[in-house]
Amino acid sequence: MNDAVGEAISLSELDSYFSDDYVYFGDVINSPATSDRQVGVIWNLLSLTQGNSVLELGCGYGRITNRLAEKGAQVAGLDISPTLLKKAEADAAERGVNVEYVLGDMRSIPWRDRFDAAFLWYTTFGYFDDADNERVLREAASSLRKGGRLLIDNPTRFDPRHKFPICSVAQRNDDVRIDIFSNDVLSDRENLERIIVRDGRVRRTHLSYKQYGFSEYVRMLRSAGFETVEAYGKEGEPFTADSSRLVVVAHK
Repeated sequence: MNDAVGEAISLSELDSYFSDDYVYFGDVINSPATSDRQVGVIWNLLSLTQGNSVLELGCGYGRITNRLAEKGAQVAGLDISPTLLKKAEADAAERGVNVEYVLGDMRSIPWRDRFDAAFLWYTTFGYFDDADNERVLREAASSLRKGGRLLIDNPTRFDPRHKFPICSVAQRNDDVRIDIFSNDVLSDRENLERIIVRDGRVRRTHLSYKQYGFSEYVRMLRSAGFETVEAYGKEGEPFTADSSRLVVVAHK
């Protein structure tokens, strides 16, 4: 077991994890059709209309951000990885959309009272300790106008259907990505050990994120300045005890 289990992940670990390897296997994990569908879910849950200003925190290589721009939103994306942002900018140019991409840390967002909506999609919240995770929420709230909406999509805490550790494998051509998931029940963190076998080389990375329950989200989001908080299941379905993901939508 990695000795970082139970602890917040470091910036160097994030940079190592969100590398070109992450992009390389991207369409294997989330096909273009899946990404198109998820964009529709986000659009509906955030009640977006054409011309709305939207911020994606942890935007990665732009698979969601650029599609929202194609639907008519005015989009900005913030990410800590220059490698992923370079890919996002290239994809935006290919699609012919204008997206403002900024290299930065979601704990210190460079905008105030600017956006109609913001979101953290596909397990992008919880990397840090509790204090810094709550700081992310306060920063997100500060970036929104009055009446703005924030969406967070994360796995449900310790899905009872799963027996840990869990191993999943993705393959692209002769290259393989192996993910091994484990839970630290004392810290409520899920830990991912990733093994990449690509071009005859083996690389290992680590990711850890805190899994919060809905009542904890309500407390943190209200403390951050949001007035109402709603819960949904995967891709906007009703949230139930069997839901594999928790999607939270908060209104400022």
